Order: sequence, then structure tokens, then C-alpha cells
Amino acid sequence: MSPAGETGTSSTPPRANASAHGASKIESTPNSRGAAVVSENIGCARCPEVRPWIQRDIEQVKECKADAMLQALLQRASSAPETQQPELLQKCLKAVLPVCNGQVTARGIYSSGIETALEKYVRPGVEDKFYGPFIEATNIALACLEEIKVHGMCAPVPAVDMICQQNDMPMYQNHQTVKSTRKPDLVFLPLNSACTPFKDEKGVGNCTGYPRKGGKKGKQQDNENDDEKRKAHMVKNAMTKPPAPLLWKDVLTCIEFKRKTNRKKPIKPPRSSCKVNEYVPTKPEYLPVDHLKAEDPVPGPSQTATQPASDTAIVSSGLTAAQPSEGGSSSKRKATDTLQSAAKKSRIDPNEPDVTVQTGMYAAEMFAANLAVNHIINLIVVDDVMWIWYYDRQGIIQSSGINFIQDLPRFMVLLYALQRFELEDWGRNKDFLPVQVEGKQCHEFKIKDVELGDVDLLLHTSHDERVTHYGLQGRATNVVPVTSEALAKKYDNLPDGMVAKIFWGEVGHTSEPEILKKVRGDRQGARYCKRPYSPAALVPQVHESYVRHPRSARLFQNPLKGSRVLYILVFPKLLPITDLYDKGLFDVWRQCILCHLTLWKEGVYHRDVSPGNLMWYWKDGKRMGVLNDYDLSSLANDQGPRGNERTGTVPFMALDLLTAKGQRGEVKHLYCHDLESFIWCFAWICLRYKQGVPLPVESRPLDIWATAGAVTCGKEKYFFLRHFEDYDSSHLETLTWNFLVECLWELKTDDERRFNLRMKQRLSKAGEQPDAEESNSDIDDFLHKFTGSTNWDELSKPC
Repeated sequence: MSPAGETGTSSTPPRANASAHGASKIESTPNSRGAAVVSENIGCARCPEVRPWIQRDIEQVKECKADAMLQALLQRASSAPETQQPELLQKCLKAVLPVCNGQVTARGIYSSGIETALEKYVRPGVEDKFYGPFIEATNIALACLEEIKVHGMCAPVPAVDMICQQNDMPMYQNHQTVKSTRKPDLVFLPLNSACTPFKDEKGVGNCTGYPRKGGKKGKQQDNENDDEKRKAHMVKNAMTKPPAPLLWKDVLTCIEFKRKTNRKKPIKPPRSSCKVNEYVPTKPEYLPVDHLKAEDPVPGPSQTATQPASDTAIVSSGLTAAQPSEGGSSSKRKATDTLQSAAKKSRIDPNEPDVTVQTGMYAAEMFAANLAVNHIINLIVVDDVMWIWYYDRQGIIQSSGINFIQDLPRFMVLLYALQRFELEDWGRNKDFLPVQVEGKQCHEFKIKDVELGDVDLLLHTSHDERVTHYGLQGRATNVVPVTSEALAKKYDNLPDGMVAKIFWGEVGHTSEPEILKKVRGDRQGARYCKRPYSPAALVPQVHESYVRHPRSARLFQNPLKGSRVLYILVFPKLLPITDLYDKGLFDVWRQCILCHLTLWKEGVYHRDVSPGNLMWYWKDGKRMGVLNDYDLSSLANDQGPRGNERTGTVPFMALDLLTAKGQRGEVKHLYCHDLESFIWCFAWICLRYKQGVPLPVESRPLDIWATAGAVTCGKEKYFFLRHFEDYDSSHLETLTWNFLVECLWELKTDDERRFNLRMKQRLSKAGEQPDAEESNSDIDDFLHKFTGSTNWDELSKPC
């Protein structure tokens, strides 16, 4: 759990595991995959540094047919979302034909205007000239689609009242100590949110309609006012850049446009008459991502390939599989012919993110803007083809392309479905209720505890100490200050208050609450693990929205693999180890090592040692170290392959795990690897901070560990081991520096010993030996190499 005040650098993550060379089959999602750990080092992140994290997630995208995606969205918007309705797509395609053919009028808005707008869209020109015609066609369609009734489908949702709005302006959001700036082209958002930036200084907007009135006539007047408000905004402001930044928390969908600069043929104009046809694959059928993998490959013959979604999805009303497409992709302001050939990738501006990565960064902003978001839907448009991108914490799916000019009915069906989405269907979590407390937005949440019954939680989501997650998939941990009347009565001795840890835990992994029971129940471990765990913290909360619409069951042959549920754990607030230095730092670090040792011998394997997980608190005038965060830990009696599952935070992982073999999951994670991580943490804190404050950027040479890929990070750390005496240690006490030198020298010596052993085995033709098992005596011997030094004894003495 990263402390709120921790600052760092963003890191280029390694790739996900892939089976190779007879390695164990990896079933679980590793920690250092894609953007799963970006939040821990986002303090100094800039767009080029964050981009590789998102790129790693995009590389893992799965693919499905457009009709399967539309079917899934329609079923979500139906009145019986749990019931399989295989005929729904065909029914809706037929139902929207009058809108496509200009035969519908809705309160003075004529659907014939869709064709007129699309005729403007297909004219040659630069990218931003297409925004207006696309917005015009979309908003006319939304107004007219309200009139279309399909048996079994829900009505449009007035509380959302979705509209398409031009943006193409900077949007901002705070992530810990940094502010992000993104610039999506267009967005879907509620009408009221779209109108807000256009209000004048008196708070009156030029699309606000008239004051609302009560009673039956008043309700009719309100509906008329809403119609006028929408029409007024459609005519002018929807196609105008907002005068004030839109808010990420209001955005429902981002739409990113690209225009090919080298088209040999003009875009075909819209058909004069539409009918329901079979789906015609676009060229390319899928936006390619293979070229992304070539930009920063991990050494070794194994690469994690794009996996198709299940081809059984038609039966389960999910998404039909397709084979991964070939080719490259486009840049921010020009779509080159790399959409057709990855071989021409060199034409891409290297300073501009690929359109798939760029849209992924928008999705990351949308995930971060609201609490416990279930999923995000974004759109990518290149010329006349649209791709639907679906993101959730389990992974990413893109649909095959839809030519929305020639296949207008499918575009209309997409809008028809989205128009009927409640906020919950857009991915918002209905169980967190927004409230205003002293002028700041908070969220209320209630849980049931076995001992305490109903427990009230007030999550201070606007607090400066909130730690948000920036990324697309994985645990997506958020840490939020929390208050609770029920818990305050039970635990009245928490001077630093409490925090709530909110994260998406993997269903196939032993849950953190189960592991914490083992931690708390171990008497010997309690000697060093003195954290006052609250029983109320150990209540997993599974959100009904996630259960009712299980993406996994619709999209995959194995519906449980990688699926996640939302956990909320409440803990006493702890302090970060990076606040400490010299003897204070060593004391807490030592306590965490001893706690880790006891738990490892008792069958609790932490396997993610990093500065963010080394915490402390005051008790009776003494600092009490706490080894924190067990959501990636495993138990000795876990079923399935756990030891070879690659976990950890890249800058602090053991050298053996930062090799190509280690990144493929072919190196068993042993105690010595975690102890080595403790040494790297100590070096990082000593050489990156001065008396608890980060050194200037130019004085932090170890930051390269957090900005390189896993294998490159390993090479950097090897260089450091050979030259650490050249690094500036003037801000450290001599005793602390001497101890660190001893530790690093021991790591270097041990690595050379193991290298010599491997070479001796190879020369003797013994071949590669299987992963060694560690006995308790092996563990003690390795630890003693560090604890047996004079400097350890000196630092262990009370001040």
C-alpha cells in the first residue's frame, strides 16, 4: 500500500508471462504487468514515461466480432439482462432502419439530417473538420432513436441524457503529486455536464432552457424545457470547444479520431437507402497492436501473443472470437498507412502515442476519476471505420471495425444501446454514494461485519492523502482516508486515523483477508507483526453490478481465469518508511525483515517487497515496523502453481527475477529473492532521500531502475553493484553507508558464487539444474550473511 506522500518515477514495466521452455503454466495475473504498479511511481510521471505502462496493457488486447459486441451491449441495456436473447441484435437492426432512412421526426429534429451530416463528413479535409459533422449526425440520431421502441429493451435514461460533445481541449486530473493533461477529441457525457462549461458568470447557460415547475403541467413543461435545452446545445455548443475544461468524472466515453493522409480513394458517401445486411469486415478488421510489442521486446523466444476471445460467445450472448490482425497503427494527428502494414511503421512520429495507447490513457483517466469503476467503453474512429474498445480490470477487448457510413444500422444500434445505459451500465459503481462534507466530495459506503453488524464508512475521496491508481487492469488499488462511527466506538486508540484499501482481487488467488487471518493467527509472527488489524477490515465486498453482468462468462472459454472481485479493507493509518533515515530507517527495516522471515517459515510468502509496503507506527514511544500489503502473497498450501508466478515491483526485484527467464516465470521465487528485495529497498531509500525528503532529480541516479524495462533494470543494477562506491553518500551517516556497502558487496559476492556454480555445471555437462528448494537452515544462513555483520549490531543498538 503506497503511502500518500510517496513520490517516485514512472517505470517501464516488463511483459506478462508466457509459457516457454517447459515452464509452469501461469494461471494468475502477475503484479508487474502493464500499468498494474504505475501508481506507486507516478509522482514524477510524464506522458512519455506513463505511456509504456499503458502500452503493455494494450498489447494484451483480445478481439471479438462487432456483432457480438453489439449483442452484449444490447443485452446489458435490455429489461432482462440476465436472460439470453440471441435475437436481440437483429430485432434492433430492423427497428432502427426508419432512423437510417430519414423517416423519423422527434420534436422538430429530422433523422434525414443524419445523411446530410455524413455527406459533409466524407469530404476531403483535415481531421478536426470532421468533428462537427460526426457530432451533428450522432446527436440527431440520439434524438430520433428515443422514438424507437423495441420489445424487451429499456427506455432511454433521462438521468443520463447522453450527448456527443466536441472537446479537443486539455482536460486535467490530479494523481497524487502530479497533474495529468489529456486532450480527447470528442466525448459522450450527460447533457447537464456538457452544458456546464458554457454557463456565463452568473451560472446561466445558453442551453439551460426554462425554470422547472411542479405538478402534472409542470412535468410536461419540464420535458419541453429539456427538449429545448438539448436542441439548443446540439445546434451550437455541442460542436464547439468548451470554454472551460470538462471533468473526467463526467465523461462516459472518449472518441478519438484519425484521418489517413494518403488515401488513394475518397471515402464512399452514405447510401441513399439502408437495409439490414450481413456484417462486412473492414480493412483492417482490427486495429493492430503487434507492432507495439516490437518496440521494447523482452529477450528470449517467448512473447505473449494477442489472445482471441472465446468463439463460443454466440451461445452465451458474448463476443465471437477472431484471429489477431496484422499491421501497425496511427499517430495522434495523422493516421498513416501503418494501419495496413506494420512494415511502414517508421513513418510514425515517435513522439506521438499510437492511437490505441492514447485512447487507453483516456480510459486510465476515466478509471481514476470515479471510485471502483467496473468498466470503460471508448471508441476509435479512422476515416469511416469505428472500433469499440472495452476495458475492465480483467483485460481489454476490441471489436472488429464497423463502417459507420456504409453500415449505418450497426452504428445506430450502438447508439441505441448506449442511450439506454444507466450510470451503472457505464461502469459507475452504484454502491458508493457521493455526498458533500464541508464542501468536499466524499462517498458513503456500508458493509456488514460478523462482529459489528452494519458498519458505516465515509470515504474522504477528495482528501490530499488519497492514493489513486493510474492504469487499465489488475488490482487497481486505491487508498482513501476513512472515518466511521461504528469503528470509532470499537477502536478508540487510533491516533492517526484509518484508511480504506479498495482493490480488485483475483478470484483464483488466495484473498488478502484469508492471508491476513494466517498472519494474525500466528503467535510467533505476532511478535514482530504488531499491527492492530481491525476485524472490520477483513470484509470482502463483491459488487452486484459486477456479478450481474459477468464479462468473463460472455467473453472467455474459461470464465474464471483472471476474473476479479472488489475488496474493501479498513486499516489503521500507517506511516511510510521513506520518512525515516539512518538508525530510524534501519530499525523499521530490520523489524520488517524479521516479520517477513517468521511469516515465510510459517508458509506466508509475501513476494512483493518494496518501499511502499514497508510501514510503521508509534507505540509506547517506539517505532513499530509493519510489513504491509498481502494481496499478492500466497500460502504454502495453495493449490496450483504459485512459486513460479512472477510477482514484485520492478526496481526492487531480485536480479534472478529480472532476467528473460525470470520474466517468463521460469525462475522459482525463493526467500533469498525477497531478502534481496529488502536490500534494494534500503539502497533506494538511502540514495534517493535525505532525511525523509526526496533529493533533487539530478541527484537521484537510481531513478533509472524505475524507468527501464525489467531486463534493462537488471542490467542497471548489475552496473550499480560493480560501481556503488562511486555514488554520492555524503548525506548519510558513516555507519549507515558502511552497512549498505556490506550488504551490496554480499549481494555481488553471492551472485558471482551462483554464476560460477552454473558455469561449473555447464562445463561438467550436467545440464541446467532444476530450481533449488530452500530449507529453513538455508534461509537462516543467507540472512546471517547480513545480520552477522558488526554494522548490523551497531545499528541495532537503541539510540
